[in-house]
Amino acid sequence: MARPREKDGFGIRRRSLLAGGAALAALGAAGCSRVAGADAKDGGNLLDRLRSQGTVRLGIAGEIPFGYIDKDGEFTGEAPEIARVIFKRLGVENVQPVPTEFASLIPGLRSQQFDVVSAGMYINPERCQQVIFADPDYKMLDAFIVAKGNPKDLHTYEDIVRTGAKMASGTAYAEIEYAVNAGVKRGDIAVLPDQLAGLLAVEQGRVDVFAGTTVTVHNVVEQTRSRKAEATEPFQPMVDGKPDIGAGAFAFRPGETALRDAFNVELRKMKKSGELLRIVRPFGFTEAEMTDLTAEELCKP
Repeated sequence: MARPREKDGFGIRRRSLLAGGAALAALGAAGCSRVAGADAKDGGNLLDRLRSQGTVRLGIAGEIPFGYIDKDGEFTGEAPEIARVIFKRLGVENVQPVPTEFASLIPGLRSQQFDVVSAGMYINPERCQQVIFADPDYKMLDAFIVAKGNPKDLHTYEDIVRTGAKMASGTAYAEIEYAVNAGVKRGDIAVLPDQLAGLLAVEQGRVDVFAGTTVTVHNVVEQTRSRKAEATEPFQPMVDGKPDIGAGAFAFRPGETALRDAFNVELRKMKKSGELLRIVRPFGFTEAEMTDLTAEELCKP
């Protein structure tokens, strides 16, 4: 299945940099040194090294709810909270964030600036040529922010084309590519910093619709208690007439199969027991975002 490409060069994504600017910058200064190289023989020895040093460095991109610094300066998010549990069970007590731009996550991982990408990164065939993924810890549908009552009756990207509605989305969001694939002119799409900016644009009437993932869209509407805007029901984006599955996972360097496989063992236990959902529910995830898809399935062209 063909997939639109975006700014990181490895396929589409949904990203925003919503919070934690100052804290993120401070942490970046502390987290810029490189980790020790890993021997890829027999699946790599990085897990042994992490156990010995007691800390794993996680590459994050500062996005709510996937991995970010909160208002109290604490490192949190869907992926980091999963990482804390799994790495502790693997014998690694501490997790340390290494903030970077989303487009720098894969290059930073491959150049050993951190050990693991912990940013809810979508799995797709292009990225699978650069890194190895754990199985996805979530899958995601899209949704819109629209004016109260949804006056233009917007529920899909095709509706935007049909009505001529003015659309916005976030910087480097996959939703831009979904809309273009459906027939929206790229030059007609307003690109905003994040979902909060999108909400304000809808409330002020500057755009008719802001497109994002269902979790980010519903979170911002609920948290701001908007009286002028609402979130639509989730829907499945289509590319070339086929569903384009957005499923996010942890990423590892290609030689580190031993670490990736050990991570997967614990992740699958958490899925089976329901623990995974309990961990991510505070970040807006529901049963609908849980998945039994595998990285192998999603890496296929």
